[in-house]
Amino acid sequence: MSGYHCFASFYDILTENISYRERAEYFDALVRKHGGRKNILLDLACGTGSLSEAFSEMGYDVIGVDSSEEMLNAALDKKFDSGHNIQYLCQDMTKLDMFGTIDVTVCALDGINHLSSLADIEKTFERVSLFCEPEGLFLFDINTPHKHKNILGNNTFVYDFDDVYCVWQNSYSEKDNRVEMSLDFFERGENGSYTRYEDGFSEIAFDEDIIDGLLEKCGFEIVGKYDYDSFDPPRADSEKLVYAAKKADR
Repeated sequence: MSGYHCFASFYDILTENISYRERAEYFDALVRKHGGRKNILLDLACGTGSLSEAFSEMGYDVIGVDSSEEMLNAALDKKFDSGHNIQYLCQDMTKLDMFGTIDVTVCALDGINHLSSLADIEKTFERVSLFCEPEGLFLFDINTPHKHKNILGNNTFVYDFDDVYCVWQNSYSEKDNRVEMSLDFFERGENGSYTRYEDGFSEIAFDEDIIDGLLEKCGFEIVGKYDYDSFDPPRADSEKLVYAAKKADR
């Protein structure tokens, strides 16, 4: 299985250490810091909807977009339980198509890195820009080449949960700072036996000057750039950067 099919089933288990409320509060602080409007928020690459739920609790009118039907099915289950008025759309980021303009777009948890090429990143920026309100905000985090080469690299990670065992193997290509990720999940059944599932995907990373140039080309002004989960400036060894970009009012 590939393309986030079985990965969607185990995603919430693998990310249970993430406080989505704190992530939402951090992005909300960026919105306030850079004069954004707390109105319509697009959660791009929303996955299973945990961040969308947190934004909705904070008073945003949330639209969640993801290309994986499996991820969105999990998001809809959460929406059913919470009763939040979140709209979910199954769309490719490079072909984003909204019904109207968006005040704040957030793309978190490596969503941009999951795109397959620099051309696809540019297409995504173009589509976000097209539907962004004048002076609206585009906020996203992105893994750096440093992280791909020195942290993810050719390493293997093992996760041992109560009923799921995961072996995560990476293969790094220095040519394009791409990391191919292969995942094997072993899920324990009621009788104690394990069922194995396989999935895989890749992430790419680019130097920040390239990302800067694409944002400016697509009509954004970079109003902030931070080391991950902070308001500190980027460092040479930053593993992840957070961008705050504002749509130029032309």
